[in-house]
Amino acid sequence: MEGFKAKQVKLTEFDVMNTLGTGSFGRVRLAKQKSTGEYVALKMLKKAEILRLKQVDHIISENTILSNINHPFLIKMIGFTQDDRFLYFVLEYVAGGELFTYLRNKGKLDNPEALFYAAQVVSMFEYLHNKNIVYRDLKPENILIGSDGYLKLTDFGFAKYCDSRTYTLCGTPEYLAPEILLNKGHGKPVDWWCLGILIYEMLAGIDPFNDEDPMAIYQKILKGKVKFPRNFDKNAKSLVKHLLVADLTKRYGNLKGGVNDIKTHRWFADMDWDALFHKKIPPTYKPVVKGKGDTSNYSSYPDSTELPKPIKPADDPFINW
Repeated sequence: MEGFKAKQVKLTEFDVMNTLGTGSFGRVRLAKQKSTGEYVALKMLKKAEILRLKQVDHIISENTILSNINHPFLIKMIGFTQDDRFLYFVLEYVAGGELFTYLRNKGKLDNPEALFYAAQVVSMFEYLHNKNIVYRDLKPENILIGSDGYLKLTDFGFAKYCDSRTYTLCGTPEYLAPEILLNKGHGKPVDWWCLGILIYEMLAGIDPFNDEDPMAIYQKILKGKVKFPRNFDKNAKSLVKHLLVADLTKRYGNLKGGVNDIKTHRWFADMDWDALFHKKIPPTYKPVVKGKGDTSNYSSYPDSTELPKPIKPADDPFINW
């Protein structure tokens, strides 16, 4: 599959509407393309904050990766633009909200549903890793549910081209792999560790190394003892144990069989991977979406009136994009 090429757009092409989510560099807003009436998600990133937090490389990497990926379970970037205050990524709008919200509302998922979602994550990572992209930030907040009931992975701020090892500490405390904590250098296997955490969280309703205190979470991760609830599916338990392995020479996804060790595991015994890729498997849940611009599956946020300071063209690393 060829990469999906994003193009430079003009902000005046869009009517900017309500906020869908907020982050450390800005917010994501719903927008409507005036010429087509299509809805998009507009990711607005404050240039001054990116510079202050020394995140320029991450943002450039995010733009490059989003411009070069094309997969049914990965968010598509339609275009990008900028002004003196913000960078703007124009992304497809996914109306079903976050997996995080769905999971919190349901408490936990039943086995077939968790399996259906986990298989899509396997497919995402197989594609990204084949392109030497490590994602590094899997969590339910970064997984959106489309109106068709299938997933879309979003937020590529920590994703990186990496054919061997990288050393940046990044990710969410509960999902950090031991090799990131130990600063040993890490690569694609961190994504398979995160898959193990996600499967556990979907089936148990809580992550395996949870604690109020991040330092206690890190200690639990390094100890590596995972307790499973009594009703946890035994095949899922087997796969999670093969993924949450500190020793990289034993972690599934990183052995001689690569991703096939995961895809042929008995938990996925009945999965038709080709039918999944072509979205031919009926989803167990389809979000209620009342129309293309419906935002009812997202939390509501107060509008920001604060405008970040413009930065001087001489200080702007993005000016020649």
